[in-house]
Amino acid sequence: MIQKLPLVAILIIGLNILVTYKGFKDNVFFDRYSFRISKIKTGEYFRLFTSGFLHVNSAHILFNMFTFYFFVNFIVGALGNFSFMVIYFGSLLTGSLLGYFFHYKDAYYNAVGASGAVTGVLFSALLLYPGIELMLFFIPIPIPGYLFGIGYMIYTLYGMNEQKDNIGHTAHLGGALGGMLITIAFVPEVVFNSILMLSTLSITILIAGLLIYRQQNK
Repeated sequence: MIQKLPLVAILIIGLNILVTYKGFKDNVFFDRYSFRISKIKTGEYFRLFTSGFLHVNSAHILFNMFTFYFFVNFIVGALGNFSFMVIYFGSLLTGSLLGYFFHYKDAYYNAVGASGAVTGVLFSALLLYPGIELMLFFIPIPIPGYLFGIGYMIYTLYGMNEQKDNIGHTAHLGGALGGMLITIAFVPEVVFNSILMLSTLSITILIAGLLIYRQQNK
């Protein structure tokens, strides 16, 4: 079923499409605004945000915007446009910051994508509506949101530890963390309705901290 999106969501999708398309056509533009550790270290902190509007290919942006499309109304409906914007951009920033600290010693690490922000939106929705059920492309049955959240965290930690693919697992974890913490700041009572999700997040943070510590002390 096609749902009506709020103007703020349409603007974010439009901005992602425009910036991504520009990056497809202009390699200099893409390199100038992507997430690159060596450049951020020199003071180009704007990359922490601008990289979140670039994507490597059509499948990348379609997946991110498709996920965003399905969950944005949960947050806007519950918290309003301003709170949604804080969650979106706050998650984008926390995702980028975690990626920066985790890959700090890798001067050649480069990344793009709205995944951190979108993951923050997803996990904010899971906190606000703990009874929500998700339908995944490859699994034709509804999955309880809390099970998806647990599985997602496990997969993210595995990806961070192995580092054998091109997926920004650290940005996903940072985005999820940002989305959930900002949501709690706006609606503290969600803590009492989402104990399982918050317990999973706490354990994940501890393990991620150990991984980051090990990464920085190699």
